[in-house]
Amino acid sequence: CSRFVLNVPKEDQQSFERILFLVEYAHWFYEDNSVENNPSLKSLTLKEFTSLLFNNCEVLKPYVAHIDDIFKDFTSYKVRVPVTGAIILDETYERCILVKGWKGSSWSFPRGKKNKDEEDHNCAIREVLEETGFDVSKLLNKDDYIEMIFGQQRVRLYIVAGVKDDTSFAPLTKKEISEIAWQRLDDLQPANEDVISRGITGLKLYMVAPFLASLKSWISLHPPPIAPRSDRPMKGLTVWKAKGGSTGSSTTTAENQPNKAVADMNPSDSRPGRSFRNFQFDTGPIFQAIDAAFSS
Repeated sequence: CSRFVLNVPKEDQQSFERILFLVEYAHWFYEDNSVENNPSLKSLTLKEFTSLLFNNCEVLKPYVAHIDDIFKDFTSYKVRVPVTGAIILDETYERCILVKGWKGSSWSFPRGKKNKDEEDHNCAIREVLEETGFDVSKLLNKDDYIEMIFGQQRVRLYIVAGVKDDTSFAPLTKKEISEIAWQRLDDLQPANEDVISRGITGLKLYMVAPFLASLKSWISLHPPPIAPRSDRPMKGLTVWKAKGGSTGSSTTTAENQPNKAVADMNPSDSRPGRSFRNFQFDTGPIFQAIDAAFSS
């Protein structure tokens, strides 16, 4: 509580939404470091971790009775934070890079939520680097993107084309990405444009299908630097897989941990505030709690 909630700029203590992003950051640290270094510790969901932190932090204890409402508000808020990422195409524009989440079985384009005051293209560069280890900053064109609205969330994916097959990929985050692969665009074509879909090979996809028609139109207007070749593999090609996975290589996960900042607090949606939207900390008890902790 002291490290991730109290010892932060005051502006990050002005609402439960901001506090819950800090709690989420603490949860990542707990799962990625504490649990990994001490197998006796139990892996927790974010809600379980949030409840434990509120119950064991003197400053947050007064709000334990409202934890369900606070968490519900936070979950609703998160799905409105804008998301950006990239569609990375190879030199023939036949394949794209997809990543598979750590716990789920779905594949998606590398992407993530915007941080506070972060520009769209900078968010895309950061998220792609975190999830794939590949820096797209020199290849990204701010004008080449596809944007979709899903419910109340805006998702913008920049088209980064002409990446070589032998490019090295490996996520910089722990326990976020389990596999990275070049997937054939023809194999991703679904029967519909649902957010959750399956390609013709049975690959489970998330937020991929709705972008394919626009991506195909873009490709038709931009000839690839290398013509398609008949000798290329016809199936998807795994380029990185976490150690202990069921298929692919036995590559180990990267050990360096990124700086996951608090997400954008000003999404485009501007609905009326919810019950805890105008929460503010009383800083007096905070400093008293800090003094008490150090004096003991």
